[in-house]
Formats: sequence, C-alpha cells, structure tokens
Amino acid sequence: MNRPTVRLPMAPGDRALVDRWRDREAPLLPLLHAFHDRDGYLSEEALRAVAEGLRIPLADLYGTVTFYHHFAREPGGLTAPRVCTGPVCRLRGADDLLEHLEGATAMPCSGRCDDPIPVIRGHDTFVGSADGSLRSRPSPLPPAPVDGVEECVFRHIRTPGRSGIDGYRATGGYRAFESVRDGDGEAVLAVVEAAGLAGRGGAGFPTGRKWRAVRQASGGPKTVVCNADEGEPGCFKDRVLMDHDPHAVIEGMLLAAVATGATRGFLYLRYEYPETAAVLARALDEAREAGYVGRGIELHLRRGAGAYICGEETSLLNSLEGRHPFPRNRPPYPVTHGYESTPTAVNNVETLASVPPIVSLGAEWYRNLGRGDHAGTKLISLSGDIERPGNYEVPLGLPLATLLHDWAGGGRGGRAIQAVTMAGLSGGFLAGPDLEVTLDEPSIRARKSFLGAGGIMVFDETRDMLQVAHDAMAFFAHESCGKCFPCRIGTTRLTERLAGAAGPGSLAAWLDELADLHETMKSTSACGLGQAAPLVTESLVRYFPERVRAHVEG
Repeated sequence: MNRPTVRLPMAPGDRALVDRWRDREAPLLPLLHAFHDRDGYLSEEALRAVAEGLRIPLADLYGTVTFYHHFAREPGGLTAPRVCTGPVCRLRGADDLLEHLEGATAMPCSGRCDDPIPVIRGHDTFVGSADGSLRSRPSPLPPAPVDGVEECVFRHIRTPGRSGIDGYRATGGYRAFESVRDGDGEAVLAVVEAAGLAGRGGAGFPTGRKWRAVRQASGGPKTVVCNADEGEPGCFKDRVLMDHDPHAVIEGMLLAAVATGATRGFLYLRYEYPETAAVLARALDEAREAGYVGRGIELHLRRGAGAYICGEETSLLNSLEGRHPFPRNRPPYPVTHGYESTPTAVNNVETLASVPPIVSLGAEWYRNLGRGDHAGTKLISLSGDIERPGNYEVPLGLPLATLLHDWAGGGRGGRAIQAVTMAGLSGGFLAGPDLEVTLDEPSIRARKSFLGAGGIMVFDETRDMLQVAHDAMAFFAHESCGKCFPCRIGTTRLTERLAGAAGPGSLAAWLDELADLHETMKSTSACGLGQAAPLVTESLVRYFPERVRAHVEG
C-alpha cells in the first residue's frame, strides 16, 4: 500500500534564510553556507528547506552537497579541525599532527605551502606543529623584490594599507577603470591584446582573444567570473594577491566587464581561504560605496565548499549554478555558453590583477618586463625543501636555477635539490639537467612539462621520489570527479601500482601497462585533471628509472 509523503512545514528560521537568498544570483552555495554557519552542519531539515525553497530535487541536492569536502553532515562538524596533508605539509609532519590533534581530519592541500602546516577550524586558519600545537599567523607577504628587478606588475603589494581602498587609490588604484568606464571597451581590449597577456591560471589562453570572443558573442546578460578556486597543491599566489591587494582583483574584474560588455560578475573563492573571504567582502563593500561596483556592473562573492575539480572553469560554472560540479562537454565554450548559457569570461586572479597596471602603463611597458621574446611576469609559488619559500614575481624567461639558488637561497639546510614539480603537481617532475630550464612555457614544454599556474615544490636529496609520486597520484585519485572512467580508473590504478599493488611481474610489462594508461588518460579524459595526472608517473620513470626498477622488482 502506498502511503502519502508527509511534509513538515518549514521552520520560520529556515524560511527566513531561504527567503533571503532565493531570488539572488547563484543562490545555492551562499544558502548552504548560511545553514552550515548557523547550525555547525547541514541537517536533514536544512537540506529539505533548501530543496523546497530552490525547487531542487532532494536526491540531486544531497548528491551535490556530499560531493564537496567541507560541508559537515554531523553536529559540530564545522568546528572540527581539518589538517592539510598536501605534499609539502606531509614533509613537515602533517601525519603526526593528525595523530596529536583531537578530532582532526585530513584535507587536501589548502594553499598555505609557504607556512605549513595549516589547520582550519571554523572560520579561522592556524599554523600547526607536529606536536599538536596551534598558533594564529596572518597570510605571509611575498618576499621583497630581488636586487636588480626594479619594475614588476605587483610592485605595490607590500605597501602598508594597500588592502583598503584608500591605500589602493593612493598608489594609483582605480585610475585605469575611471579612464575607460564610459568607453566602449575597445581601448581595454586593444591594450590587453597588444600586451600579450595570457591566462595565469594554467591554460595560458590569450586574455584579449577570450574577452573579444565574449564581446562579439550574441546573447546576454554577459558575465565575468574570477576563478579564485586555487586548489592546485603547491599554488598559493592568488591567496596573497587577494589578502594584500584585493582591490586590484576587483578593478581587473571591472575592466574585464568593460571590455566584454558584461553587467555582472562573480568572484568564486575556494573554501579553504576563510580569512580571505572577509577581506574580499570588505573590499567589495568599499568599492560599492565608492561607486565603482553596482553602477552598471554588479559583482558577487561566492564561496566554494572544497572540490579541486571546481578549479576547472566549466565545473566552477556548474557549481555557481547550483548543479553537480562535473566538467561540461565542450564545445560549446564558456565564451558563448557560460554562466546560465550566456557569454562568459572566466579568468584567474593573477590574470585579472595584472590588467589595471597594463591599462595604466601600456602594453609596451608590460611586454618589456619579460626576458628575450617573453612578455610580462609570472608569480611563482615556491615551497618545499627551499631556504626561502614564498611567492616570487619573476620575469618570464628567468632561469629556474636563478630563482632556486640566487633568489630563494637554494636547498633547505644546504642540502642538494633533487627534483622540483611544475604547475603545482599537474606538470610532473623536472630533475637532472632539466633543472636548467627557463621559466616560460616553450622551454618547459620542451621538457614534457608545463609552467601552468606557477606552483613549484622542491624536493631535496633525502626524499623518496617514488613516495612523492604515489602521494601526488593518490591526491588526483581522491579529487577525480568520477564523471569519466579514464580518469576515475586510471588515477586509481596508477596509485595502486605506485603503492606496490599486484601488477605485471616484469619491469617491461609494468612500464608497458603504465604507457597504455598514460595514453588512454591523456587522449580521452574529460578535463585537465585526467590529462595531466600521467605527467607525474611519466616523469618519475624518466628521471628515476633505478628507483622504479627497485620498486617493481622488489
């Protein structure tokens, strides 16, 4: 006998939260965060209220909520300590900290590689030690510019008060936007195209070409999105820009809106930067009060909930729309069918923050910052076994050895550098003679890697690179969204092989299996995660063949 479903009336407090967000842009994530902050977790009642208020099937909502890492489903989950177990933090004792810290759970890299080991508890980030002690410490400033480098894009970031609007305007902030806000956007497009600015989030697509495609696309309203979901292990440059120069990011979004004809924008921030969320919210309020935001161009801050895949632009757009954050099939591309299927420009934090000085100082100024034929600069997040970790703004074309030894002091404790990663983890390893590479895409791609977002982790001569590769592949397996089987199965199988699980008995057969997995993943994975993960094992085999032989034959 079928019995009717009994629906309890929505509690008044729940209804008030739902009513507050129901009719706003991209309401799901802020509504979930509102319940999460109020109750300390997402209860069944809260999920039912959200599902009813936003007219989302409960089963779909449950699948979306449980996909994210940081939405707690049990009371007290919000304040339970979460310990970063990214590659650098594991080198510094993250596993020991997990054991000593009561109630702690592990989380993937949380973007504090320059100051390990980060622990998030509630809306606060602490720096932990292996013995279980915690201390509060603000986001570190980047190191002072190296002698001989006088001009750079982010030359004002260390100026006291720069994060507030008065300090920002005192160093020329918002002048670029004021000079073009009433124009047709062609002036912005022309200077960005002439400067040769390319995406700084990993893909390196020409920014001006993307913006022009959005401008020329039919339909609307057009949208700009700042991708601040900086989830790549070893990358923490965007955090520093947002913490210490938030108005540069906002002005960059406003200039992108002028260039594309957009009237709305979203700043999608990763969950693991709780203090940054407060900095950005305050900066947006200041910009709105000053008349930069809200007069023809409205900007919204939305906070993610912990998912590496949301750094991929179409997954991010699905997350904003309240959908399950799977990557979308392409074409169509976001420039014609992005947020709510309207023309959308998705750009990285560093990319957008680079635009105001380019518009103010000109394309030739920017191009001359690079070395040789390379235009501009790049922020490099340097961490691991290095004497002076941090974010370094380098001219493109700078030798990697110059950065490692002359700027950052060489290996930690005087030890020799064995290998580095490129593009966070996604570019795999460089070692041996290839450490003489220059920091630009053509040089690094010639070594079968890529610069990407600019995260470089350093491993000294004492590290077991097979163990490092295993931990990297385990991260990719954990973060695979599961949509496509080449990535879902491939990262799992590679993790198993690096852990010593049963496989082909001979070294030749083992290598043949890896080569087959690599080719399949790179050719058929739905997004960059599955396409890039094989670079870890390919480079391990290339640079450390004897360690691989000992692993397989042992």
